[in-house]
Amino acid sequence: MIKKIIADANAHEARVALLDDGDLVEIQVETRGKERLVGNIYKGRVANILPGMQAAFVDVGLDKNAFLYAGDILCDESDFIFDENADEGPVKKKLEVPNIKELLKPNQEIMVQVLKQPGGTKGARVTTHITLPGRMLVLMPTVDHVGVSRRIADEKKREELKEFLTEIKPKDMGVIVRTVAEKSDPEEIEAELKFLVRLWQKVQEKADFVSAPRLIHAEETLLFRTVRDMFTADVSEFIINDKDYYDKVLAVVNIISPGMDGKLKLFEHEGNIFDYYEIEDKISKALQRKVWMKNGCYLVIDETEALTVVDVNTGKYIGEDNLQDTILNANIEAAQEIAKQLRLRDISGIIVIDFIDMDNEENKQKVVDELTRALKNDRTKSNVIGMTELGLVEMTRKKTRRKLSSLTQTTCPCCSGSGRVYNLENMAMRLRREIIRTVNPDEQGMFVVEVNGNLANYIVSRNNQNQAVLPHYENAHFFIRSVPNAHPEQIVITRITDKNSLSDTQVFC
Repeated sequence: MIKKIIADANAHEARVALLDDGDLVEIQVETRGKERLVGNIYKGRVANILPGMQAAFVDVGLDKNAFLYAGDILCDESDFIFDENADEGPVKKKLEVPNIKELLKPNQEIMVQVLKQPGGTKGARVTTHITLPGRMLVLMPTVDHVGVSRRIADEKKREELKEFLTEIKPKDMGVIVRTVAEKSDPEEIEAELKFLVRLWQKVQEKADFVSAPRLIHAEETLLFRTVRDMFTADVSEFIINDKDYYDKVLAVVNIISPGMDGKLKLFEHEGNIFDYYEIEDKISKALQRKVWMKNGCYLVIDETEALTVVDVNTGKYIGEDNLQDTILNANIEAAQEIAKQLRLRDISGIIVIDFIDMDNEENKQKVVDELTRALKNDRTKSNVIGMTELGLVEMTRKKTRRKLSSLTQTTCPCCSGSGRVYNLENMAMRLRREIIRTVNPDEQGMFVVEVNGNLANYIVSRNNQNQAVLPHYENAHFFIRSVPNAHPEQIVITRITDKNSLSDTQVFC
């Protein structure tokens, strides 16, 4: 497979796309002034404690106070077990979470790190378990532990790396060995460890010097994170369209990825770099609710703040002679596409998938296994729980940043986010009821009714068929005015006295 990283950067926005054999598999967007907060370290002040929720709100200087759960507060290490999670540091599981009131006091100053971006009505989620990611290592200055990425499959290599890091790491500090370290020299790993330790010392010094709330350490920009996390040996090219940003990235590459500078290239063609590599159209498709697959099946993806539902439909797919084989093949291809879409759209949280119904238990397991296998290509941790009695597959995907739809789209002003508006027949009856509600049958005068152009045309067509939509009043006269760009559900009824204002009305009712 040929992997390419394409970067579209300017003073206002940076976009990074990962292509795999020409297919868009990952897209990240960062707008100036709206940088990612995950990884930022703050000196915060406890605003208030919620014993009933075993949590606290911490003022870190953002628009909304951050949320700190009791289980995310550093305590006695003997009370924890470790669940090592690939390249993102360990998930620390508290055996018995103490009462939040025993851990924090109001107005107490604490150092916290952002775990989850703020979104919707919620503030950022934070932790006191600080981690500092590098290219080969993740430093955990608050715990004494050495872990190795699960993506390093060679057990002998895993043991070698674990023994080496145990020997060279500072006392009472921990590290997680990332996948890149598998093919790195010991000298490079040790040099990065020393760099991360110095960085932690600077963070501590600043924390001692400033008062809360204050940002102590900001996570790196998107282009820097791309070099650190995505620009690996299996990437054939890293292409950037802006000379200034190219020079900056080249300097970073020479520091943390020496020898890979030859893969970094400046885009020298005219026009939009994303158009040149046919990425713009692929991003547009990644935002559509319906996703067609090559075999004729399609997915319907509905996103909410906490839950995403994926519905698999046969569509135009007719398959082979055997019905169960047809359904199995459709579901297996759907599982592959779903894994790709979750990564591309950066969907996180709880995900429920409604595959096409299967009778065979063995086939059900094959689909679940295929989904699990396809998700292994995703750098973000996911967990496939399994298939319920109703035939629904439940899974979760860790939230590390805002999903693509929330970064690039906003709520539709026409449908208010529902995705639907009233049809013309229903709107016509709503208009009729509104006139009956607001205009007295005995009232005299002229009234202009302003509606969307499509609805106006619908009313005119009904009048031409002697199927008048508006009520017939003896002394009141109604005139329809077409407003082409109006909201589909707009209804404005205005009483007028001057006939000269009727020149642009379509029909007298």
